[in-house]
Amino acid sequence: MPCTVGWVIKMIGGFHGKVLKINLSTGSVGTIELSDDVLKAFVGGTGLAAALLYDHLTKDLDPLSPDAPLLFITGPFTASKVPSSSRYAITGKSPLTGIWGESTSGGHFPVALKLTGFDGILITGRSPKPVYIWVNDGEVKIKEASDIWGLTTYETQAAIREELGKDVKVACIGPAGENLVKYASVINDEGRAAGRCGFGAVMGAKNLKAIAVSGSKEPPIADPGKVAELVSKALKEIESSPFTHSLRIYGTAGYITTGMPFGDVPAKYFQDSIFPAYKISGLALRERYYIRPLACTGCPIACGKIIYFGKYGIEKVDTLEYESQTALGPLCGIDNLDMILYLNYLCNAYGLDTISTGVTIAFAMYLYERGILTKEKLGGLTLRWGDGSVVVELLHRIIRREGIGAILAEGTRVAAKRLGVNPEEAANVKGLEIPMHDPRAFTLQALTYATSSRGACHMRPDYYLIDEGLELSELGIKPSPRFASTPEKVKAFIKFQNVREIYDSLILCKFSPISLTTVAAFYTAITGIKVEPKDLNTLGERIYMIKRCINIRLGMRRGDEKLPKIVLKPIPRGGTAGNIPNVEELLRQYYSIRKIDPETGKPLKEKLEELGLTKQASDLWE
Repeated sequence: MPCTVGWVIKMIGGFHGKVLKINLSTGSVGTIELSDDVLKAFVGGTGLAAALLYDHLTKDLDPLSPDAPLLFITGPFTASKVPSSSRYAITGKSPLTGIWGESTSGGHFPVALKLTGFDGILITGRSPKPVYIWVNDGEVKIKEASDIWGLTTYETQAAIREELGKDVKVACIGPAGENLVKYASVINDEGRAAGRCGFGAVMGAKNLKAIAVSGSKEPPIADPGKVAELVSKALKEIESSPFTHSLRIYGTAGYITTGMPFGDVPAKYFQDSIFPAYKISGLALRERYYIRPLACTGCPIACGKIIYFGKYGIEKVDTLEYESQTALGPLCGIDNLDMILYLNYLCNAYGLDTISTGVTIAFAMYLYERGILTKEKLGGLTLRWGDGSVVVELLHRIIRREGIGAILAEGTRVAAKRLGVNPEEAANVKGLEIPMHDPRAFTLQALTYATSSRGACHMRPDYYLIDEGLELSELGIKPSPRFASTPEKVKAFIKFQNVREIYDSLILCKFSPISLTTVAAFYTAITGIKVEPKDLNTLGERIYMIKRCINIRLGMRRGDEKLPKIVLKPIPRGGTAGNIPNVEELLRQYYSIRKIDPETGKPLKEKLEELGLTKQASDLWE
């Protein structure tokens, strides 16, 4: 039966004040009211999610069990006039890593989710049969989905829109999520992906094919006039940024020619950084295909692209992001642009994280080259670098969990264990595959991978951008020599890590070049809570620390914060100049500045209490 929920207007702007709660085992529907204190302390987005899920994520919780919570969440900027803010996050315990998981995506779905009148949707339980959730202006239905189970993400979105209306926005899984591939993604707005951490598998385990949303309930805004004034300022800042021009023309695919001189584009499973980049660059993409810009709701940058492909029977494909371009290309030795686009399309259609997919397949190629994986073990496959056709076949076996695909569907950490391979050869941190920014190219990126809350993540923070010229003057964060590892630089890194936690909580796209002063002013105008740029650092520190507390409770220890040797071997050629980051020294400085116990990895009790995390201090230290 449909359920309609009443609304309570909160004092804090930017929120409806309620999260929808659905138990798929029982079909029950309710709400969680959000307190002002929690919203003030944790901002929204992934920060709010960590506070809401803290008591529910335990070490013995199977992330694929009915009890595991799955939270779709927005922030105070979502559905506002802030440019580049149409984003949402999915959070919970990752089936790939076993620790805190979060993944964000843009498009039009985030705004539609917020306009339902809820700030998020918390899902527990497991439906006895395939279903999808339909939320429309406060009315909630759990609908039969057996007829769309097995469809690709593109087919699923089209089928639901045909049933409910073309303006409905859909986030869904494909066959990879249904078959519980541990790095299955959630796809919305054609090919926008909440890719990392495997939440597509969590949906599959719950027999949840999709979430469809629509609505017209705008959240209250504290000072609409000030927001309108700030939009004009923000648009000027965006237009004056050199990042905007590059993203508008090439999308993130333009980075491949920027990053190669630094040695920042890994090839052949992190063993090289030189390859014919001109063949697959952003420029090559524009020269070979007709391309239309594609923007998320309210974004003036339009870094997304619709690419008119016309190959393999496919008329058009979605944005080719840098991470996908490199993971499915050079990392596997492939420099055929048609093949890379096709592989990216398949990952989107079947619902796979392109980073983990590319790294896992490149790992298999690396093992084949070393004679550890043989043609016999691979069921007749010959894994040669650059052979796109065999990558297509291996990808299908992963999706179906067929033969070697059943092992590779678990990710590199588990695959290494099952194949009897030294774990130092598996390119992951805390179980999450390493992205396409080489830690040998920018020393502080190594610290990013070691300390990110979700494992190897290039965006939490993306400090390589600082060393390439990005500056946050309000907090004294500015470029420095890329191989430097001074205490001053580590302090700047920590501030930037805190700031990126705020971006994922507001939620604001990390490609947005608006100043921290403008970000803080937007937050004040929307919520009515006065903040300065320095306050964003403190708020971000609290959010980072509660996520760290969750990870400690889930079993993460100091020894997990390391990089595997496969990415710490010197590369004799290219832009890294043989640089190897001293990860242990970086961590020594990091723990001291962060006030983290260097033996256990726990935040010190007094630091947690200083941040107002008294419950967490008690849980970890008493």
